[in-house]
Amino acid sequence: MSFHPRIRSVRVLLTSFLLMLTVVLLSAVTLAQDVETPKYEIFAGYQWLHPGGTVPTPFGNYNAPTGMNIPDMPAGFGTSFTWNFQKYFGLEGDFGHNWDDYETTVSVGPKATYRTEYANYFLNTLLSYNRLGVNGLPNGNGIGAILGGGMDLKITNMFYLRLFEADYVWARQNYSQVVSSAFPDLRRVSLEGVRLRTGLVFNFGYPPAVTPSASCSVQPSEVMQGEPITATASGANFNPKHTLNYAWSGTGGKVTGKDTTASIDTTGVAGGSYTVSAHITDPKMKTGGEATCTANYTVKEPPKNPPTMSCSASPSSLQTGGSSTITCTCTSPDNVPVTVAGWTATGGSVSGSGNTATLNTTGASAGPITVSATCTDSRGLNSQGSTQVNVENPPPAPPQASKLTDCGFENMAKIKKPWRVDNECKGKLDDVAKNLQQNADNKLVIVGNAEPTEKRPNLAAERAVNSKAYLTSGEAKLGIDPSRIECRTGSAGTMSAEYWIVPAGGTFTEEGTQPVDESAVPAVPDHPHAAPKKKAAKPAAQ
Repeated sequence: MSFHPRIRSVRVLLTSFLLMLTVVLLSAVTLAQDVETPKYEIFAGYQWLHPGGTVPTPFGNYNAPTGMNIPDMPAGFGTSFTWNFQKYFGLEGDFGHNWDDYETTVSVGPKATYRTEYANYFLNTLLSYNRLGVNGLPNGNGIGAILGGGMDLKITNMFYLRLFEADYVWARQNYSQVVSSAFPDLRRVSLEGVRLRTGLVFNFGYPPAVTPSASCSVQPSEVMQGEPITATASGANFNPKHTLNYAWSGTGGKVTGKDTTASIDTTGVAGGSYTVSAHITDPKMKTGGEATCTANYTVKEPPKNPPTMSCSASPSSLQTGGSSTITCTCTSPDNVPVTVAGWTATGGSVSGSGNTATLNTTGASAGPITVSATCTDSRGLNSQGSTQVNVENPPPAPPQASKLTDCGFENMAKIKKPWRVDNECKGKLDDVAKNLQQNADNKLVIVGNAEPTEKRPNLAAERAVNSKAYLTSGEAKLGIDPSRIECRTGSAGTMSAEYWIVPAGGTFTEEGTQPVDESAVPAVPDHPHAAPKKKAAKPAAQ
C-alpha cells in the first residue's frame, strides 16, 4: 500500500525524533541525578491526531476506486495515569480521543523516564485498543500500538508542563464485510499515524522530605596536653551532586579545618573538657541546606605516675642445668620513656640487657628461683617486677636392656645342622626361662647371627626362631608366653644367638639388628618324624 507524501514525511520526522530521544535517554541514565520520583503521575491535555491511513470509499460513492484518506483530527484530548514502580520505569495507562471523523485509543504499557532538576524526558511503548469512526463506514475496532516520548518542564514538584509529546500510532482495521471486490486492498487497513499532545502533569506520592543532618567525631577523644586530635564531620540527606562547605570552630585549642576533616592543636590548653563544631552548608540550596554537629574531647595535664612492670618466664619449670628466658614488660601510664635494668636471681645465675634476660640453673638446688628487675622512667620514678622459675631434679634414667647370655652354634655346624639348638644352648636357655619366670614384667629379645661364609638362607633368623621355640614349646616344656619374646637378626658375623633381657619400662636399642618375620621363617624341629610311606596301589584286573 502506498501513502501520501505528507504521511511519509511525518513518519520519517517522528521516527528520527524517537531515535534521537532514545539515545538521549540511554546516555542520560549513566549521568542520572538524584531527583525524587513521585509514585503517581496524571496527565491531561490537548491532542492532535493524524490517523495516517486510507479506508474504503463510503457506500454509494465508487468514484474513488483507491479509497479515501482519513483527514487530520485537530479536535481532541488525551489523558494518562502512570504508576512509577522504580526510579526510571513505570506502568502507564493512556486514553485518547479525537472528534469529527473520530478515533479513540485505550492503551497500557511501560514508560521510561529520565528526571533532572528542571525537566523530565520519557519514552513509552503501549499496546492499545483502537476504535475508528469514519462517516459512511461502520465503526472499526482493532488492536494497535503506540510508541513515542516527550518532555515535561518543571513548574513545581506537584505540577509540570508537558511541552510536547509525539507518538507513532499504529492500528489494524477490518472492512472485509463491507467492501466490494473493487477495493480488495482496503479490506484490512493498517493505520500509521502521528499523535501530538501538550498539557499539564500532576505528580503525587513523593517520599517525605528529609532534613539534612550532620555527625561529628574526634579521634582520640582524650589526649594529654600538647597531643593532636583529628575531628571528622559527615553530612546526610544532602544532594550528593552538590559540593558542600564546612566551617570549623572549637572551644579549646587551635582548630584548623578543611572540608570534612579538622585538626585540633592542644598545645598549652589547660586540662578539661572541650567541644569542636562543624557547620555544613549547601550553597546551591536557598533554604534547608545546612546542618551543624559537635563532638566533645578531653585534654589532660601530664601526671606523674611511676611505671608499671610485669615479668614472665619461658619455660617456668625446668630441670637442674636448664635455662629460662625472662621477659619483663614495663610501661609508663604517663607515656614517658622507660628502661629495664638491675637483674637479680635467688639461685643460679642471670644475665640480660634491656627487657630480656637468661637464667642459667646449672648447680642450682631444686625449688623455686625468683628473678627480679627494676624499671625506671625518664623522670627517675621506678618500680620492680619479678617472676619465679621452678627447678626440678632430673628423673631417673629409664632401665636399659642387658645381654644375659649367648649361645654358639659351631658344634651343630660341624654335623651340618647349624640352625639346631644343642644341649649346651638348651642349658643356657633354661636359665633365661628362669629369669623370665621370676620377673613377670621382663621381656626377651633374641638376636641371631651368622658368619658371612654360611650360605644357608635366613640362618641367623632360624637360630633366633629355634631358640624361641625351645622357650615356648620345646621338649623342656618351659611354657614362656611367645608375646614376651622378640626375634631379631644381628650383624655380629658369628655363629651365635644373643639373649637380651628387657626390664619393665625399658627399650631394646642395640644397633645393627632387624626384626624377623616369623611367618616367613618357621622353627625347624629338633627331631622331625618322617611321614609314613604310602603303599603302592594294586594293578587293576584285566
